[in-house]
Amino acid sequence: MKIIVQRVKEASCEINGKIISKIGKGLLLFIGIEKGDKLKDTNYLARKCVNLRIFENMEKKMNLSVKDVSGEILVISQFTLCSDCKKGLRPSFDNAAPPEEAFILYKKFISSLYSIGAKVKEGMFRKKMLISLVNDGPVTFILSS
Repeated sequence: MKIIVQRVKEASCEINGKIISKIGKGLLLFIGIEKGDKLKDTNYLARKCVNLRIFENMEKKMNLSVKDVSGEILVISQFTLCSDCKKGLRPSFDNAAPPEEAFILYKKFISSLYSIGAKVKEGMFRKKMLISLVNDGPVTFILSS
């Protein structure tokens, strides 16, 4: 499982010209689910995302989590994170989990975020989405299980 974590001032998800999810200050999480990922991966990464200290404190040091700043989280499924671009010019998606398995883990990840007390919104699984964001920093991290 791979997650791109972006600290944002705001982010939104649009489908067919309609904004379906929008957050203010918080985290935009792009999640890619790979073959072999397990339920324990969702719990581990949910805790990691919610407690990752990447927001600035009064001394301008990254020492606060999204919970500490009462931020929100927007979760977007992105299977292209599972791509392999080592050979040729066309990405291979062989490492991506089948959609049925990925959907279960995607929903479990979101459920894990809720259980930790995060304010969560989400995109739509397997839909073409337009994602808008204002990256705060820019601050971007890559997490994996």
